[in-house]
Amino acid sequence: MSVPPHWEILRESVRGPGKAHNQDWYDVDDTVDGTLVLAVADGHGSAAHARSGLGARYAVDVFLHRGREFAARARESGDLRQLHRDACGRVPREIVRDWRDEVERHVRKEPLDGVPKGGELLAYGTTLLGAVLVPGLLVAWQLGDGDLMLVEADGRIRAPLAPAEPELGDETESLCGRQAWDLMRVHWAPVSDPARLPRLLTLSTDGLSKSFAAQDGFVQFVREVDERLAAEGAEPIREALPGWLNHAGSYSGDDTTAVAVWRRPDDAGPCEGGPDAGPSEDGPQDRGTESD
Repeated sequence: MSVPPHWEILRESVRGPGKAHNQDWYDVDDTVDGTLVLAVADGHGSAAHARSGLGARYAVDVFLHRGREFAARARESGDLRQLHRDACGRVPREIVRDWRDEVERHVRKEPLDGVPKGGELLAYGTTLLGAVLVPGLLVAWQLGDGDLMLVEADGRIRAPLAPAEPELGDETESLCGRQAWDLMRVHWAPVSDPARLPRLLTLSTDGLSKSFAAQDGFVQFVREVDERLAAEGAEPIREALPGWLNHAGSYSGDDTTAVAVWRRPDDAGPCEGGPDAGPSEDGPQDRGTESD
């Protein structure tokens, strides 16, 4: 039996400049058998979504619960066809239903003034991005904006859940939308050889990618993080991450959250690395115009 890979976890969230509250949320669940469940959510934050920070927290909590259940089924079952049906149908419906149950429970405790019955979901509107990784299988789900980035074992960088057409402006799909389960994108990736697992997986709210002038700059940032992890190990990157996200927020003007898991090479510990080993101390480069 192969030894499960060791995953280093990096995670941080920073409030956008001038914002009263951080509307993002995130969490990670990892186990000794190599199972990972991770999620980030980005509450919409406008006046119409007055409780979206709470909605984001509910979204992450629900995903971790349903993600753990899916991971348990995946560990127990060799039926990839049934697991794929679950990933594309059952899991999105469970997530949306559970999230709406949490919202309705909170509204009963703390009613919303001036909101017509049936319109309460809008106040809690949020995106959701999550992934489950068990030995032999990686599955990820996305509703709305944000970025899932994979650095494959051979160094290729992919964004498998990127929409076919970019969303316009600040509009995005949401858990508060009608039939939100049908809009959830799914990445399905059986991986029979542990050596071919991604070596880096990142989930981030769009406050990070929007801080770059172009998508190529964001991809280069992910590449440099991967290179610096290989050169220095996880701890220096973990320490630098809050500063990078603050720097990103100063350009995007948004809350910025990132969760990353890095598959540490079995035969390589942290090495010496200098300032040229990855992103600069200021973090991401190739920025766009700073937001007002």
